[in-house]
Amino acid sequence: MARLVQPPRADIDDDADDRQRVGVQSLGRAFAILEEVARHREGIGLADLSKLVGLHNSTTFHLAKTMVSLGYLRQEKDSKRYRVGRPLFALAASALDEIEMVNVATPVLEELSRQTGESAHFAVRMGDAVVVIARTSGPGAFQLTDRVGVVRPAHCTALGKIILASLRADQLQRFLERVDMKPSTEKSITDGAVLLREIAEIRRTGIAFDDGEFNPEVRCVAVPVTDFTGTVIGALGISGPIWRLSNQALHNSAKIVQAVAERLSQEFGAKRAANSS
Repeated sequence: MARLVQPPRADIDDDADDRQRVGVQSLGRAFAILEEVARHREGIGLADLSKLVGLHNSTTFHLAKTMVSLGYLRQEKDSKRYRVGRPLFALAASALDEIEMVNVATPVLEELSRQTGESAHFAVRMGDAVVVIARTSGPGAFQLTDRVGVVRPAHCTALGKIILASLRADQLQRFLERVDMKPSTEKSITDGAVLLREIAEIRRTGIAFDDGEFNPEVRCVAVPVTDFTGTVIGALGISGPIWRLSNQALHNSAKIVQAVAERLSQEFGAKRAANSS
């Protein structure tokens, strides 16, 4: 009597594992595409995108098409270049609220204070001024006592001048038209033309200094902090008393501040500089 033999069935767990592997692979590829598009603020074409993420054009196209349909990418009609979509900016903005920025910045500031021995600050724009949202003290004596939440003028502080240097030309011009640049000390910049010249130099070097412009007994150096789009979202700096932080020491510390600011920028999604080790 013949018996009916059932063909062997694939193990259900194996099928689930296979589906999971495919899903993880697709997610990895999708995020690689998102990251690469975000690094190209001018947009990027399909061929270049495929090459950078190491995928076939058709695979990249289908993944990008899905993300365009979801809104996380957008494609220009004429050039066909891909750019980051608005929902992604909204997600990033939600993640980078003030509390989260403080949580991310504080450990980095602590390290900066340990390296330099001075107070470290992270400030963001608040209208025509800047507000310090995170700070740490160095290990040495006579640390500055600025509290978190203190508002400082933009035109006579290193932190503020970094923020001003990130503005477009029309935004900067409106700032000059609106703001009464009152002096805080005899070294404060009060002339718009002088400020514009200094901002041009800050844009060239990426570093701003304050040699007693806000407080006659204090010197500061600051550099920009950027996010994954390359936008300046804040300023990172150190400050100390003039008797300890000479102009030479200030300039020597600038490289340390820049390196730490680059690390903080990476925490906010910025791409690592090509010359970084």
